[in-house]
Amino acid sequence: MAQPPAPITGVVLDERTVYTLGELSRASGLGADQLRLMVRVGILDPLERREAPWRFSGRSVTRLQAALRLQRDLELNPEGRFEPVTREPVDDGWGSRDLDPPRLQTQVAHDAARTAIAWNDSPDLPFDRSVNPYRGCEHGCVYCYARPSHAYWDLSPGLDFESRILAKPDAPRLLEEELAQPDYQCAPMALGTNTDPYQPLEKRYRITRQVLEVLQRSRHPVSVVTKSALVERDLDILAAMAREDLATVTVSVTTFDRELSRRMEPRAAAPNRRLTTIRTLAEAGIPVGVLVAPVVPVLTDGEMEVILEAVAAAGATSAGYVLLRLPHEVEGLFREWLTAHYPLKANHVMSRLTEAREGRANDPEFGTRMTGTGAYAEMIARRFDLACRRLGLSARERVLDSTRFTAPPPPSGTQLSLL
Repeated sequence: MAQPPAPITGVVLDERTVYTLGELSRASGLGADQLRLMVRVGILDPLERREAPWRFSGRSVTRLQAALRLQRDLELNPEGRFEPVTREPVDDGWGSRDLDPPRLQTQVAHDAARTAIAWNDSPDLPFDRSVNPYRGCEHGCVYCYARPSHAYWDLSPGLDFESRILAKPDAPRLLEEELAQPDYQCAPMALGTNTDPYQPLEKRYRITRQVLEVLQRSRHPVSVVTKSALVERDLDILAAMAREDLATVTVSVTTFDRELSRRMEPRAAAPNRRLTTIRTLAEAGIPVGVLVAPVVPVLTDGEMEVILEAVAAAGATSAGYVLLRLPHEVEGLFREWLTAHYPLKANHVMSRLTEAREGRANDPEFGTRMTGTGAYAEMIARRFDLACRRLGLSARERVLDSTRFTAPPPPSGTQLSLL
């Protein structure tokens, strides 16, 4: 006989019982707003979304318990590459009597950045400027290429990256000041190129929305990249900007395997929820692209055509892909994750990846770092190209209009020109 789900905060939840939102909140220890967000991103499914109040079956309870157990699926917190010492846990024989560690809580610090716009001259990126409202990301994707950036702050690219977040509450003000500079030349602004601008913290901090409001007031074009359903909150701004050719949204889709997604991207939107987001954005008149990223050899590469077919049917008009990249500390984190979750496939995954990365886990060279080299990489590129042609998906994002830009007024206290 199947055992009842394990209790949360001392309350036994039965799969055969139907729970209200309040009952589930009291039993799980999570706030009602957190549970509503879990509904939006697809972790929880009410029996009937359109009925109020929501009711949840025991199966939803089981999924909630699994999500709580996996909330910090990455157990490593290695030192950054710039730290002078390393630490290694040692079993002193008393471990069997230790209590389970407390659930890791997200800590937020304010980043006192002096500028909002990050510039780049990379030849293989379709933008030269971007704004990132947060350093670190609560989504906790094990493969995230941005993890090593936390080492610059003497923080670990492991658990610190997903639990010690630096927010930039001054970013909207700084952005407006930079756009007001007399020598500023308008071109599309990228939002979400390092960490997700719609990660869970954004619901409370609303920095991304304020950045969009600045861009909307100045009629500045913007392209957003996210894997979060929270982008739907800002449909009013994005749809209005899209009507003037000022906005596009790209949704990242990695896999349709829910179990794999839950392990690999533990706090990101569920795969089916991302399809709903694509459909919602497209119906609002916003040009939607899809980034099949990362393509993980052996684990997700077989899904490419299925993903492209589904996103095209949902309303996406363009698509791109990125082969898995494992820079610096990410390689060790990913190898440990593979060994823990897919031990029988680990060697095969890394063998395929290094084959496409000239014997390494990461190739930093411009022109090849996104797609790799060799026979395997060429096969992926060919499959992607054929599928996009068959489905009518463009390889390029929509060209946005930079001619409508109106510079914001200079901040108060700025010396006026005599000319």
